[in-house]
Amino acid sequence: MNDYTNIRVLVVDDEPAIRDSLSAFMDYYGFETAACGRTEEARELMMEKPFDVCVVDLRLPGLSGEDLILLARKRFPEQRYIIHTGSISYNLSHELRAVGMRPEHVFHKPIRVLPILVKRIKELAQNPLAQAFEA
Repeated sequence: MNDYTNIRVLVVDDEPAIRDSLSAFMDYYGFETAACGRTEEARELMMEKPFDVCVVDLRLPGLSGEDLILLARKRFPEQRYIIHTGSISYNLSHELRAVGMRPEHVFHKPIRVLPILVKRIKELAQNPLAQAFEA
């Protein structure tokens, strides 16, 4: 396994089984991982120390995952995001495209090839221009 301990990943998903298994997978790969089930908790964790990449479910209690990403981008522009959704028909909104998200940053549940997720996280964490705001 590669050592990704220098990459901080936050998993935000309200389904405990999915959140726990995805977090355990990230831990196995060596990422510094935190996990939570609500957007309010995610924002608190981000305030403590921003993350390199946040893996965010779209359907969350209260604030949606998309709204969380858009608000967090304003406060933490260095963070990058991956959407993890159960909606097969989901397409990126214009707002998320405007902050640099692309279709390859969207993963549908269940993720069948987890190493691709690891690759995307690594790319986003190591590329300072990835998901940069468009002028």
